[in-house]
Amino acid sequence: MKKARIALAVGVLCISVFPILVKLNLTPGVISAFYRMAVASVCILPYVLLTKQFKITAKKPFFYAILCGVIFGLDVAVWNIAIQESTATQATLLTNLSPVWVGIGAFLFLKDKPTKNFWIGTIVAILGMMMLVGFKTFINLDFNLAFGFAVLSGMLYAVYMLLSKNILNQMNVLTFMTTSVVASTVFLGVLSYSINEPFAGFSNAGWFVLVVQGLVCQLLAWLLISYATKHMRATRVSVSLLGQAILASFLAWLFLDEAISLQMVIGGLVLLFGIRITFYQKEVFAKKRILKRKFS
Repeated sequence: MKKARIALAVGVLCISVFPILVKLNLTPGVISAFYRMAVASVCILPYVLLTKQFKITAKKPFFYAILCGVIFGLDVAVWNIAIQESTATQATLLTNLSPVWVGIGAFLFLKDKPTKNFWIGTIVAILGMMMLVGFKTFINLDFNLAFGFAVLSGMLYAVYMLLSKNILNQMNVLTFMTTSVVASTVFLGVLSYSINEPFAGFSNAGWFVLVVQGLVCQLLAWLLISYATKHMRATRVSVSLLGQAILASFLAWLFLDEAISLQMVIGGLVLLFGIRITFYQKEVFAKKRILKRKFS
């Protein structure tokens, strides 16, 4: 469990770079998602084949891993578009509502049901997220195409988390990652070609960003997060990923000169506290109930 939590923390740090790179707007959204997956595929596929770590033990998990890749690829593509067409703040807020969809999905379809602490922690974490980006921003969200894409991204990610949790119980992490990332690459390549997005002609900075997205934000990050998902509750992993908003805000301040207010700092602390509640083993209010019975 300790290794899984460390892997999750480093994975969150890696994906926190992603919104900053997308905000640079050096490449179109869908083709950016394609190259993110393609770079990861070029690196991981030869490795697992040469080391013979690509093992398909059953057809059903393999086909579900392909489906996961298609869903995740579409998730990244629509999130990219949402960020570029609106703001990274709005898109990140709406996408990171995915723990709610994960919790509902786990409640409906998984044997490993969300605990009361999950629901309490999720509410606290989302409150922190709202404070982080500003209540005014949340209230004044524009219900346009970008808004719809951001919400869709959160839902797609929730489906991905629920499916991957089930598949990782039947397949090793490297086989799952290889299958899903190659499936994402093929799907996004076909999609990019069908909508006439350019596959070349980018600046040196644009190519550099695409490589970083593939190696850091996809390959390294999701190897670590997949490992954590295999050994932890899917609900806990999904809520922990909300922490990327804090790191993304800090990186935006560091590299893009975006201001960080006291409200954002407080919101970040509240968000982290919400995440901590989901990791707490005992019921948050159990002790109070015991004391109440003792003195009644």
